[in-house]
Amino acid sequence: MGKLSDSPIRVKSFQFACQIVLYCDELKKRKDFELASQLLRSGTSIGANTREAQRGVSTKDFRNKFGIALKEADETMYWLEILEATGRQVPKDMKNKCEELIRILVAIIKNS
Repeated sequence: MGKLSDSPIRVKSFQFACQIVLYCDELKKRKDFELASQLLRSGTSIGANTREAQRGVSTKDFRNKFGIALKEADETMYWLEILEATGRQVPKDMKNKCEELIRILVAIIKNS
């Protein structure tokens, strides 16, 4: 059995959070403070909740934390869509990575 730190959702959500942090730094340079703050909060929360879920004490706790991670991923997609719709340059792969996280989280919840 692989280490917990090797789980695909943990690795992907961490990498995504790092990408979000760097993108939000760029938004702040352009004075998009409020949008950067919202995106930073939801985009990094995905990984924090998946990490917490993997330390869950029960199946119910596990599913609940992954459910929160899914809500945060959906919120992140919302902010990315707002940014795009208002003319901001969103990195091409960012929405795809967020969609991938959503798909993985849905599968984890369904199968737990």
